[in-house]
Amino acid sequence: MLTGFGNHFSSEAVAGALPQGRNSPQHVPFGLYAEQLSGTAFTAPRAENRRSWLYRLRPTAAHPPYTPYAGAALLRSAPFDDMPPSPNRLRWDALSLPAEPTDFVDGLVTYADNDACAVHVYAANASMQDRAFFSADGELLIVPQQGALDIRTELGVLTVAPLQIAVIPRGMRFSVAVDGPARGYVCENTGAAFRLPELGPIGSNGLANPRDFESPVAAFEDVERPFELVQKFLGALWSTTLDHSPFDVVAWHGNLAPVRYDLTRFNTIGTVSYDHPDPSIFTVLTSPSDTPGTAAIDFVVFPPRWMVAEDTFRPPWFHRNVMSEFMGLIEGAYDAKAGGFVPGGASLHNAMSSHGPDAASYAQAIAAELEPHKIEATMAFMFESRHVFRPTRWATETPLLQNDYDACWQNFAKAQLPRNDR
Repeated sequence: MLTGFGNHFSSEAVAGALPQGRNSPQHVPFGLYAEQLSGTAFTAPRAENRRSWLYRLRPTAAHPPYTPYAGAALLRSAPFDDMPPSPNRLRWDALSLPAEPTDFVDGLVTYADNDACAVHVYAANASMQDRAFFSADGELLIVPQQGALDIRTELGVLTVAPLQIAVIPRGMRFSVAVDGPARGYVCENTGAAFRLPELGPIGSNGLANPRDFESPVAAFEDVERPFELVQKFLGALWSTTLDHSPFDVVAWHGNLAPVRYDLTRFNTIGTVSYDHPDPSIFTVLTSPSDTPGTAAIDFVVFPPRWMVAEDTFRPPWFHRNVMSEFMGLIEGAYDAKAGGFVPGGASLHNAMSSHGPDAASYAQAIAAELEPHKIEATMAFMFESRHVFRPTRWATETPLLQNDYDACWQNFAKAQLPRNDR
């Protein structure tokens, strides 16, 4: 693996396949075809520009026309105008694993969408056989919750297990193999590409380290048989058939590549005095907006960590937020909820919806002896966006939706003020 995030890498599966000195020479070694994959506009500032040069057995332009694809009926894109958006707090049980053979693409279900991203959950039990997928709409942040994924991309192979994530660039073709049931979450980022957040007063170290992001080395397939290629384009799926494997890149160089990151390597920052810090200190990746300091999307994790704050209510406090929060749980329990929020499940708290710990968690927190203790065996995460999430009709009508979610905040006793005897 190549390590680093946003760095310029080069890799070749056959010695001498990578041109030297020129990106697109008149004669590419071995008669390979030079092709650039651009993740940003050509004129984006150098620090923001992302592109890679691929040297492959055939150009990707050689394919028949696409036709509509009938699978993945629950994969959607906004606008969802068949029902009004709701300000209510929502929570779902885990998506059921399929009974019939279902691969990654056909196992995608859309929960919500907004102007910056779409949130999907996948449930699969079969590998993609002689088929590949890509999204022309956005880059894909994949968060496995159950079962490892072997993701073959044009630039090489990544194995991504629970407690790891993968980011697949917009337009990059990939295929997913599984060894048993697999489930997880996908954030489809349609805005600026994910990058590491600024550290500000934290300094030069902390949170996610660039060196811990891994990109694949070149690995190609020289296979000549029919391959189905499915793409997502403006929310709809389209399919064509190639007469060869699309994974025929022999060498590549650039700074646009799929990456894998181990969430257990996240360097958690927290208070050593008092008060519960803002959740922004748990940001792994961010997609900036046109408003400085306000993300289009943040990917935030809540990993195992020490709690040592003095005279402090330690779980997240009650709050209302201009940001909208879609949460998922990879393993364990979340410290602000005593029950109902399960691995594979999800919750949605849109902008300015009041939320915080449930009554049981609150009662336990105010009665706890404030000794240092470690929250262990857990990993929750959040897709946080400046834009309101619009749930799909399926998400608001599925039996997985917990219709009693509001009840967890109904048993708080009224605060008692001192009597005024004057």
